[in-house]
Amino acid sequence: MHMSVDSTARPRITTVVFDYGEVISRPQPPEARAELERLAGVPAEDFWTAYWAERPRFDAGAAPAEYWERIARRVGAEWGSETAADTALKQSLWAVDVGSWLYVSPASCALLDRLAARGVRLALLSNAPHDIAGTLRRSPALASFEGLFFSCDLGVCKPDPAVYTHVLTTLGLTPEETAFVDDREENFLAAKRLGIDAHHYTGTEGLESFLTDRFGAL
Repeated sequence: MHMSVDSTARPRITTVVFDYGEVISRPQPPEARAELERLAGVPAEDFWTAYWAERPRFDAGAAPAEYWERIARRVGAEWGSETAADTALKQSLWAVDVGSWLYVSPASCALLDRLAARGVRLALLSNAPHDIAGTLRRSPALASFEGLFFSCDLGVCKPDPAVYTHVLTTLGLTPEETAFVDDREENFLAAKRLGIDAHHYTGTEGLESFLTDRFGAL
């Protein structure tokens, strides 16, 4: 008897690569954001515009002092010098900023635990500076991850295709057997263009639906 083959069947996904910020982590707590604004002493809108404009360089490996000094220059702040008082202020900004990204979403962690229990390979691909990357390597929430990949180590950030191909090559994966989850549209689209089964994260409900479609009920 002739058996038909469904040419539209989805390839088997073996591995899910997750972004970290605002996917596994919670957004920066309001109290941390308020403290950064207070320390910076400049209009909040100006501070956050400079914060994000300088972030790619920081995430690609720039030193913390350079990052905060470049922000100071952008906003015209007086704490960009190398005096002891300004160094102490930059240290405070650095400490609050690093800590603000370490809080994780319980709902996302529950999904990670259920995936790990099913034997799904997990990996992380995050645009992150050395300071946050070093801390996340010890994170209990990421203990089941097979690989942790950070832009600061690669010298290039998502959505550069080289970042994704590095992860695939290191883990011995094809795009067809890989899923990728990120909250930034440009990063999600870059993965899709490489043939990766990508999900644009907008919340845990949508993520759970995406994962259930690939792995069954979690």
